[in-house]
Amino acid sequence: MLIATERRRFPVLDPSDGSVIDSLGSATADDGIAAVDAAERAAPGWAARPPRERAETLRAAFELLTEKREAIAKSIVREMGKPLAEARGEAAYAAEFLRWFSEEAVRIDGDYGVAPSGANRMLVGHAPVGISLLITPWNFPAAMATRKLGPALAAGCTVVLKPAEETPLTAVLIGELLLEAGVPEGVVNVVCTDEPAPLAEAILADPRVRKLSFTGSTAVGRRLLELCAPRVISASLELGGNAPFIVLEDADLDVAVREAMAAKMRNGGEACTAANRFLVHESVAEPFTAALTEAMAAVRVGPGFEEGVGLGPLINEDAREKVERLVADAVDRGARVRTGGERLPGPGYFYPPTVLDNVQPGSAMLQEEVFGPVAPVMTFATEAEAIELANDTEYGLVAFVMSRSLRRAMAVGEAIETGMVGLNRGIVSDPAAPFGGAKQSGLGREGGDYGLYEFLEPKYFAFD
Repeated sequence: MLIATERRRFPVLDPSDGSVIDSLGSATADDGIAAVDAAERAAPGWAARPPRERAETLRAAFELLTEKREAIAKSIVREMGKPLAEARGEAAYAAEFLRWFSEEAVRIDGDYGVAPSGANRMLVGHAPVGISLLITPWNFPAAMATRKLGPALAAGCTVVLKPAEETPLTAVLIGELLLEAGVPEGVVNVVCTDEPAPLAEAILADPRVRKLSFTGSTAVGRRLLELCAPRVISASLELGGNAPFIVLEDADLDVAVREAMAAKMRNGGEACTAANRFLVHESVAEPFTAALTEAMAAVRVGPGFEEGVGLGPLINEDAREKVERLVADAVDRGARVRTGGERLPGPGYFYPPTVLDNVQPGSAMLQEEVFGPVAPVMTFATEAEAIELANDTEYGLVAFVMSRSLRRAMAVGEAIETGMVGLNRGIVSDPAAPFGGAKQSGLGREGGDYGLYEFLEPKYFAFD
């Protein structure tokens, strides 16, 4: 169900040229409460459905999304800008969350035990946490929606889905697809707006809402957590990252460069898991940087629908200006541009693949998410120094370690304060794995069975 006022509309732009694709009614605070009303009406019936029925509905949604993958992919390209091949990959990835959680819906475990005294018995089950507000970002408009919708629906919750204002059209398509798959009216309610703050404030102030699941910046996550505090709303937050990519001296450099490209250039660097700091042992720094520079310089930049394009535009002009600011700051402090480093001419928000070496401590890009196709390279002399540099951040989402020795890579990974580690791999995301971070990278996990239990409350029965 799409809930929005027609009193005011907002445009959805194509980042490859700035043109208007479409416009949508901008949902107000009142529309947010109307969405909660609809979710409340649908909640008893959906929670009471047998797990198998919920599972089969999600499986039908998986089949439909797979069937309509091309339409979803084209919507992603139009409003987000990534290349079509990558958008097709995201659509397939989004479908996998529906398949995974369709399978998990019938595996919600309970527990039975004897009290230590032997006098009583303990029975533990799970109940849906309740009406859930799901707030998704623009960088993966399909996958971030299904990563939240899948477990919420499997658990028996009804939801209000608020997509990013930059990419609402894909979320609307997914909402329509779920209805077609058999999800009852009112179980999923999509609210699109370009004024998200009053909408979120109204929904989180409603006593019927019991869950927030948010993916986005740490700054916004902190504000949403404040809104959850008065009513002690359960919150799952997947926030910012500042991923270190560590290349030890014994790394296979061919593997390291290949995985560095995956870790940096997936989604054009506009991902919280993107490698943000390349920490390379001084003995292999030049050959690694030279090979990475060659690989980055070979990436073709252009609109996502063009054949052979490997990098599309950034999401908007603010994003490009941020990348420019971070690169300029690093260069002012002594960094050297190996390739790229300046915005591309013409319409659209394009910025080229960029490699910087000799990046100095104190550079802003070492503390902020670049969220763009920029690879800053620093060197280290000892393993202990690499670990210290990796942990020198408020974030702790993911880290990458390259080494021929699995034992050594594991030891380094265990010493890094992060929720996920890629060992000789540049991509860690998987619907069957727990996704989330430590420190100010968030609370809770998405994916795996961990993601399902974020939408469930344990319920304990004591009896003789």
